[in-house]
Amino acid sequence: MQYAEVMRKLRYVTIRVVHWGTGPTGRLGLRGIINHPGLELVGLYVHSADKVGQDAAALCGLPGTTGVTATDDAAALAASGADCLAYFGPVARDGAGIADVAPFLSAGTNVVTTSFAGLTHPPTAEPALRDPLAAAATTGGASFFATGIEPGFASDILPMALLTACDEIRSIRIQEIADYSDYPAADTMRYAFGFGEATDFGCFLADPAILTGAWRGVVDAIADVLQVRLDAIETDYERAVLDRDLDTAIGTLPAGSTAGVRFEVRGMLDGRPLVVLEHVNRMADDVAPQWPHGTAGDTLTYRVEIIGSPTMRCELVFDPPESDNGLTATAIRAVNAIPTVCAAGPGLLGAADVSLVAGRNIAGRNIATRARSGQVSGQTSR
Repeated sequence: MQYAEVMRKLRYVTIRVVHWGTGPTGRLGLRGIINHPGLELVGLYVHSADKVGQDAAALCGLPGTTGVTATDDAAALAASGADCLAYFGPVARDGAGIADVAPFLSAGTNVVTTSFAGLTHPPTAEPALRDPLAAAATTGGASFFATGIEPGFASDILPMALLTACDEIRSIRIQEIADYSDYPAADTMRYAFGFGEATDFGCFLADPAILTGAWRGVVDAIADVLQVRLDAIETDYERAVLDRDLDTAIGTLPAGSTAGVRFEVRGMLDGRPLVVLEHVNRMADDVAPQWPHGTAGDTLTYRVEIIGSPTMRCELVFDPPESDNGLTATAIRAVNAIPTVCAAGPGLLGAADVSLVAGRNIAGRNIATRARSGQVSGQTSR
């Protein structure tokens, strides 16, 4: 469905949304739902007992109240008849998350999520992850869409847009280049990337199966729009250390521990890499100086390099880097997709299946949010 048709159909429709998760990314998604003039928050799931009963606004740092209080009764929310679930639960691994999401799909509630990186390109996702959710979506006639800033917008939609201006295409490299020293997610930084751990620590991303499970969907999605079948998927992972202790948002990393990570997921065609997804993540800008840097330094940068005719390079930079900009983009990419996901047919959707729908929270114009915070009374945006 084209953008203009989606917007015509949904212009006067309020979409009822249940939100799940109030962690670093989830709280920003919750704020986006509350602020969105076309969305109505009708339920909020939290895992922590101390959050149960709190108003949604308090849990995402907004003033005023929404009248929606947090609950840990997932079954009641799944049976509530909401139009969409915005799922920001734990990263899906070993079946985690499927049991959370499947009841909503089976009940006819559409789902958007940032937690299922392995489902950004459903056709090549692991069957153990894909099949239960596909069956639930079929049962309920609902749609499911997994996205974020990366995997997601910066690694699928941005390259796809650039490729529309290409004639000959020899290679495509998609990079995330970032200093993660201010990123507060300790479990992700230590156990996924291995930061602060010994160089032989068995972090998740050192496992090629984890790399392909989370990121091959990006490579396959780009190959799909090029209408080529890749010969193979290859991976590479390497670490770098510093000779000094390093203070970061997850604590002090001791000298000699992992302070930099670089990995690649490569889609091979005719013996050469055609599509490459590369991460270069550091805890200080002098870690592994031989690795790529962004032109704005190691502020959060997404770069797409296409070699061909024309050869081009595009950089997306978040500024200032120490803010929540990257997390906001991750969350809001999913939130803003809610209208078009709800308008789509049932099934598991990839980036090429979902029309682009811009955010609608124009600064100073969102009457509903201002009314909830007490700045405006007696008015509604509906």
